[in-house]
Amino acid sequence: MSATAPTGSSTRQYKGRPLGRILIKMGKVNRTQVHEALAIQKTTRGPVGRILIDLGYIKEADLQFALAAQIGMEPVNLDTIDVNPETIKLVPNQMANTYRIIPVDFDASSRTLSIAIASPDNFQATDDLRKLLGYSIRPLIASEDQITASLARYYPEGAQESINDLIGEIGKDADLAKFEGRGESLDVEDLKGLVDSNPVKQLLNLVLLKAIRDHSSDIHFEPFENEYKLRYRMDGVLYEMVPPPRFLAMAIASRIKVMANLDIAERRMPQDGRISLNIGGNAVDLRVAVLPTLFGESVVLRILDRSNVNLDLDKIGLREDDLEIVKQLIDRPHGIIINTGPTGSGKTTTLYACLNALNDPGIKILTAEDPVEYDIDGLVQVQVNPEAGLTFARALRSFLRQDPDVILVGEIRDLETAQIAIQASLTGHLVFSTLHTNDAPSAVARLLDLGVEPFLITATFEAVVAQRLARRICKNCRTEYQPSPELLLELQLTPDDVKGKTFYYGKGCDYCNNTGYRGRVGIFEVMVFNDEIRELIMNGASTGILHEAAVRAGMRPLRESGLLAIYDGVTTIEEIVKETVVFT
Repeated sequence: MSATAPTGSSTRQYKGRPLGRILIKMGKVNRTQVHEALAIQKTTRGPVGRILIDLGYIKEADLQFALAAQIGMEPVNLDTIDVNPETIKLVPNQMANTYRIIPVDFDASSRTLSIAIASPDNFQATDDLRKLLGYSIRPLIASEDQITASLARYYPEGAQESINDLIGEIGKDADLAKFEGRGESLDVEDLKGLVDSNPVKQLLNLVLLKAIRDHSSDIHFEPFENEYKLRYRMDGVLYEMVPPPRFLAMAIASRIKVMANLDIAERRMPQDGRISLNIGGNAVDLRVAVLPTLFGESVVLRILDRSNVNLDLDKIGLREDDLEIVKQLIDRPHGIIINTGPTGSGKTTTLYACLNALNDPGIKILTAEDPVEYDIDGLVQVQVNPEAGLTFARALRSFLRQDPDVILVGEIRDLETAQIAIQASLTGHLVFSTLHTNDAPSAVARLLDLGVEPFLITATFEAVVAQRLARRICKNCRTEYQPSPELLLELQLTPDDVKGKTFYYGKGCDYCNNTGYRGRVGIFEVMVFNDEIRELIMNGASTGILHEAAVRAGMRPLRESGLLAIYDGVTTIEEIVKETVVFT
């Protein structure tokens, strides 16, 4: 049987017609049953199709076919066709199973791929496939049972593609190998041919899907003189993958540019863009950064996966006593709360968790960010754009005319931003922001360095929260062990200090990619400004003296919080030694 999808002329008559009439014409219900459902709908306000299912008159598959017919989508019976193996090869195994689609037919002249899907409202799958595969996508409707059976038939589980195998095949591809050494001599037409090459698209799609599945935060494509590196960042650590052939560097960079709507002809200037996907029902944003280097364009994709980030304040790693303090702080009517730590320490996630806890129809929340990492319902979010003149300071000044209750400024980078944040606090707003300092007490010195007057710091700042991210021990391979005296010495502990304590590490398993770690946990120190600390700031006290006063007031330093995480079996000694220091 041919793999060509049926023309479905019989379904065209249904386009735009009421659902009940379509189901009658299809012979699934009669008029009496439709009128019964319409009568129920007047009281329940539910969809007619769902009511007919509840009444037992139709099945889920009947509703999906009728909805598809209503928008002009044609049906396909996967049980009666044999799809061409060449068409199957156009969609990798992992992609077909992730999106639950079956390629049915490919028209080379129009570059149109017909795919079978089980739900007519699965528009995201067709949009994603258009970006990932570079073809026009024609969706057809098939039953869920047929999709499941066809996935097992054409894409069996044991036949998942391997990136290593695909790279090996590409290395032997004569058509691609002829571009080796061409470098900058490639013109735009040659580039377009490379970008449309099926092996290039398959490799990039596999790399993207694997990175998202493994909860990577970044993908690095890096050209060097004699090699092309592919690296993933997982839980804050970079891992090198099998390198693709060097001659693919420009093809991969250009393919990513096409997906991100960037200029493939521009190779001398940095470019930034984004790719939006929906993987398994989860919205995933890929932030694209292209940088010209000595040996070609380096491309980094930052993966922002909403499903991989927990914005629940109770779940970010704060210990019970610190959590209570933070909850009290964010309920204050005004003041400034600062979050500090190095790049990649989770500051943004913590601030989002605070805003998420405050997010309520009765509270107006405005944010100025660079970039806006997560789109959150209920928040008015602004992307700063310094090149266009929209700086943090300018956005913040405009915020004060928008009647806000709570304001988030992505970062206090200069005196002007600090002064407007202080003005916002003094006029009755709660302000959140970040600074780049190593610990909480150092934030005061940083603000003074920017030129903020000590009396303004004491009048407006409520607290500083410092944090780090330590890798979590993999729960699947967590193993108890006894650390050596030398290892304990790195924490400035002796065997007597840890008597009765249990230590763990991860042996490494498939679940954690043999790293021994899976996920990360926040380590925090919370410095609340009290009268003593405010007086010390006014008197120009050193950071060390402020630290001692904060500890007296109940602040648990980062190193102590890390020790508690070790004793809880959450992380390892090595992680806490790496992420925290003893204050001297």
